[in-house]
Amino acid sequence: MRILIVEDEHRIATSLKKGLEQEHFVVDLAFDGISGLDMASEGNYDLFVFDLMLPGKDGLTIIKELRAKQIHTPVLILTARGQVEDKVTGLNAGADDYLIKPFSFEELLARIRAISRRPQNLISASITVGDLSLNNQTFEVSRGNIIINLSNKEFVLLNFLMEHQGKILSKDQIISHVWDYDADILPNTVEVYIRTLRRKVDLPFKNKPSLIKTVRGFGYKISA
Repeated sequence: MRILIVEDEHRIATSLKKGLEQEHFVVDLAFDGISGLDMASEGNYDLFVFDLMLPGKDGLTIIKELRAKQIHTPVLILTARGQVEDKVTGLNAGADDYLIKPFSFEELLARIRAISRRPQNLISASITVGDLSLNNQTFEVSRGNIIINLSNKEFVLLNFLMEHQGKILSKDQIISHVWDYDADILPNTVEVYIRTLRRKVDLPFKNKPSLIKTVRGFGYKISA
């Protein structure tokens, strides 16, 4: 799951990014409303987390402009404004949930997971491709009865492939979803991670079909 956080308090933003990345999310940051709107309009995100009071362009304006562009990615508002009328204004502008500062990271995480379970943005807790299974809540990956240990980035990459099983994903698509906006990605980075995944997901299971496939000239896909 890829998240864009637009928050002008750098300490809060970087702390949230670190915490969410430890929970296997991919997180980009913007520190003002103008760059936040640009990134939200151009990026491939599963969730937006917006502060309301932002320099350049406030959070409500960003939400309204995104909805006018027919971008319906769920929005979670973070704000110190706790009055009922403030909540109503935010929700009427197109937000999906509202969290008042100060808040606990555990509550933020619970609300993000709750939003991801809603029908319009449903992400199954467990994904399977053939006998390969991945669980987004326990972060457990297994093939048959064998547990497969993956690094954080390997897990995010495999999750992205499995969410789009049967579809060819280009290197650019993979990079834009698996790595954050500021990551310094070398041309062969995707190839290296795909090769590592194959060593863990396919090569140890010599009597079973390979699941991760290269479609030369186009990209990669996973299928049974």
